[in-house]
Amino acid sequence: MIRAALKAPAADVTSRQIGPTKSINRPLLMKEHAMPIELPTAIARYFIADQDRDAEAVARCFTDSAMVKDEGHRYEGIAAIRQWKADASTKYSYTAEPFSMTTDGDRIVVTSHLEGDFPGSPVDLRYFFRLEGDKVAELEIIL
Repeated sequence: MIRAALKAPAADVTSRQIGPTKSINRPLLMKEHAMPIELPTAIARYFIADQDRDAEAVARCFTDSAMVKDEGHRYEGIAAIRQWKADASTKYSYTAEPFSMTTDGDRIVVTSHLEGDFPGSPVDLRYFFRLEGDKVAELEIIL
């Protein structure tokens, strides 16, 4: 697990691999009033890649046959997931700050605060992750 930390001083930051060639040397930024939470590595990698607006790194977080449900649409496979994230990153500018984690059956539910230039901002969204090993097999994002 990787700890999603508050805006920590440089001494508290550790390097995290999010793909075969990219390291992140900073914490996930969280609400000023939120407590740090422990996120499974695959989920932390997803939020770090999303924070970086890196569709390729987001896609590497998923299994080859993964599926994402978001805004009433379904995206299956790495190529579709990469395109979904690239489109979202160019359409809107936003920050996502995970602040709560629970379980729902075999899924891990992360609630994240989103702020940006999208309709309805700010909003708290729930991310329902199903993991396979160190990858995300399924992600559903709902209000």
